[in-house]
Amino acid sequence: MLPRVSTETADEWRQPAESTDAWRRAESSDEWRRPGPTPEQRRLDLFAGLAATALALLSLTLARSTGAFLLGPPPSGVEQLFWTVAVPLPLIWRRRFPVAATLAVSAAFIGSQVRAVPEWQLSTWALFIAIYTLGAWGRDRRLSRRLRIGVIVAMFTWMGIALSINYRTLTTEDFADAVGPVPPVLAAIVTGVLVNALYFGFAYFFGETAWVAARREHQLAEQAERLRRSQAEVREHAVVGERVRIARELHDVVAHHVSVMGVQAAACRRVFDKDPAKARTALVSIEETARQAVDELRRMLGVLRARDGDAENTRQPAGIDRIAALVDRAGEAGLRATLGVYGDPQPLPESVSQAAYRVVQEAVTNVLKHATGASLLDVRIRYLAQEMEVEVSDDGRASRSANADGLGLIGMRERVATHGGELEVGPRTGGGWRVRVRFPLPAGSPA
Repeated sequence: MLPRVSTETADEWRQPAESTDAWRRAESSDEWRRPGPTPEQRRLDLFAGLAATALALLSLTLARSTGAFLLGPPPSGVEQLFWTVAVPLPLIWRRRFPVAATLAVSAAFIGSQVRAVPEWQLSTWALFIAIYTLGAWGRDRRLSRRLRIGVIVAMFTWMGIALSINYRTLTTEDFADAVGPVPPVLAAIVTGVLVNALYFGFAYFFGETAWVAARREHQLAEQAERLRRSQAEVREHAVVGERVRIARELHDVVAHHVSVMGVQAAACRRVFDKDPAKARTALVSIEETARQAVDELRRMLGVLRARDGDAENTRQPAGIDRIAALVDRAGEAGLRATLGVYGDPQPLPESVSQAAYRVVQEAVTNVLKHATGASLLDVRIRYLAQEMEVEVSDDGRASRSANADGLGLIGMRERVATHGGELEVGPRTGGGWRVRVRFPLPAGSPA
């Protein structure tokens, strides 16, 4: 039994497969960290924070001018300025340090409310922007969620405390104009809860939406980069594959014909003086072999240079019907060459026919180059029930293990693997060397 040679191609390319678990971890919402703001975004935050602070001071001036102190008697003017600036000013660092900015704005907002600072319009918007920014730019998703929920709970707690304090100071005269079916105090509480729920709900929702949009944009950018790298690898693989194909064709064409010419030239040299007629025959054979080699090279170069539309006009490569010519040239080189065809010949795909021819060509070349003392070459083609088998054997000394990983054997492996075939190479019982290859027949072939 001949040792089976793996039909895995020597240059087979496999794209590295990403682990499913790693992919899921990369896609996890809590694993991704949004990159920090760019220098341009930091400058925008600086200008926006300063602008919000200036507007807050303007709002304070207008509120003091109207004298409408809705939260109660205000503190001193200096303290009013302090709290008015303390609420919006941390927005300067809102995207760079979203956690610290949110905590600072929230604490200053509650402080201004406790101290009854008359400016509350811009402070309310500053708190909204701080909660939104923490949701959109928070690095740690769990921490940002907990902090936002904690801030919202703290704000509702403060609202409850403020309502309980103000409830004690309310009198029936404050609701003298109430005409609705709902009790006035209950209506005020429900209104405050609904308004604040919408306020904080939108801040939380918009922040989460912005973060999700940023994460999807990041994923799309990563996918585009992976696609670009994959396309580059595919192009590189295609170039390498084409180079290997060209090298294989050159080896098959040049090695065979040069080997035959070398053997015939050696025979011509030996009989040149003793038998000029045989020497002349060998020279003629060398000339024909050289012409065939040039024709093969021209055909191959024509295929390489031809465009897709011109590919049909190039000469068809040699197929299984040209094996007889190989055997005849081996006989002219001094071997006792025989060819046997067994079974009913069936039409084969052009690629399979060419692969079978190239395998026989390489095997015959190896016999001429490496088979020491070989005098017999036997080529057999068998059409079996579901496969076609080609076998090349000789009676030379089996001393070719050093060439087992040569370019010729690699080329045979690649050709056979391309068509799902099976290759066996090794010494045979009784001496000599054997190359056997099996190609599966196309579906629907007669048994």
